[in-house]
Amino acid sequence: MDLIEKVQDAVVNAGSSYSEDRLSAYENALKLEKELNNENAVWALEQMIENFKVADDKKLPLCDDTGIPHVLIEIGKEREIPKGFFNEINIGIAQGLDNLPGRPMAVKGNDMERIEQSQGLYNEPNMMKPASFLIEEKDESTYGRLIGVDDDKIRITVLLEGGGPEIRAKTYRVFHKRESKIVFGEALDWLKESLAMLGCTPSIPAIGVGRTHFEANALMIRAMAHGNLSNQSDIEKYITEELNKTNIGPLGLGGKTTVLGSFVNIGSQRASGVRIVAARPACFVEPRVSSFVF
Repeated sequence: MDLIEKVQDAVVNAGSSYSEDRLSAYENALKLEKELNNENAVWALEQMIENFKVADDKKLPLCDDTGIPHVLIEIGKEREIPKGFFNEINIGIAQGLDNLPGRPMAVKGNDMERIEQSQGLYNEPNMMKPASFLIEEKDESTYGRLIGVDDDKIRITVLLEGGGPEIRAKTYRVFHKRESKIVFGEALDWLKESLAMLGCTPSIPAIGVGRTHFEANALMIRAMAHGNLSNQSDIEKYITEELNKTNIGPLGLGGKTTVLGSFVNIGSQRASGVRIVAARPACFVEPRVSSFVF
């Protein structure tokens, strides 16, 4: 299978299937809400689990908002980038969006017309172009890399990011006062507010802590790509516990499973009184992610 086909399949898989750790987390959430007799939460979770099963079986989109493609590329030191590499990734994304199929959401027009959305939309899903690629040869953040630095492989990860979580996401500076609790306390306050308005809970919020706004968001995206609900750190467990105290529950209907877990990625820091924090509350079908080694 060539690179175009692999990327195409990754787009379809990201948009139509859910990983085992997340399916297991949903089953555990359903069990808990049944034990607590939270009928509305039970009903919502049962519908979500059924939605996942149908989407995976039929290779249909998990949500009508099929998202914006984001691509992470990890390159081993011994691996050369082949000719046409980036062009083939773009072709694979376009074909994947057509096959999923993606929702036609790309806006026509020049710079100002696209902002105003005054010239309408393209009818073809493949006109939804991906965000700029994130490429890493070495990563020393919490989640690190999934291939070795000295490896001769390339790992490509595709994420599809929907609009609802982007509306509620936030990147801002936090005066840390030499206390990590202050940094994560701020992030928790943001997430509590945003989850109450998100609508499509339970969520798996992602947090990135870095030195610049770009870096914090890159760390957050890596957390979404590499995070695993079966392997949660102490800070991830703490954030999950605090957010579940809100009783927002599935679809905002109340319950103890507002979030299923959290993904926190902490990068390099500099001598400064501030930390830049990016926080994004995923909707219940996210993170939508698929990866492969090439």
